[in-house]
Amino acid sequence: MTGRIQLALNVDNLEESIAFYGKLFGTEPAKLRPGYANFAIAEPPLKLILMENPGQGGSLNHLGVEVADTDAVDAEQTRLAGVGLASVDERNATCCYAKQNKFWVQGAPNGERWEIYTVLADSQTFWGEGGSQSRDAAEAALDVSASGTEQAMQCCGTHDAGRQAASSSACGT
Repeated sequence: MTGRIQLALNVDNLEESIAFYGKLFGTEPAKLRPGYANFAIAEPPLKLILMENPGQGGSLNHLGVEVADTDAVDAEQTRLAGVGLASVDERNATCCYAKQNKFWVQGAPNGERWEIYTVLADSQTFWGEGGSQSRDAAEAALDVSASGTEQAMQCCGTHDAGRQAASSSACGT
């Protein structure tokens, strides 16, 4: 698989975290919105997402692999299906201030949320027009852990008025 790894972290204070990671990686955010920042780091190839989520700082929100285009998303989905990993589609989804084609990988042994995605266009809103667009369908399909217990998915968290609402579970964008 080619692309770059995405690491989405919950942070208590976005401004403080931007200052720290800006110094750590020697770069400024590529996108900055209320309660959200993303860094497109060349070396090491990393998309670092910071999601303001008071009370959850320092925890993993979700993981992902950003690929070049929808053909690459489709190829990875086919490859992973071939090795027995099921997925949940989200096409033309607006999440994390971007319109995306993606899928979520089901069945991670520890409940991690992995997405394989490509960005189609920038968005001025965190979610789509309806506020959660395809999140509900993806959430319902993904929320069975390896042990068979229900886990609440916070697909990029609950975003309200530009702020991330506190949640006790980690997720996927």
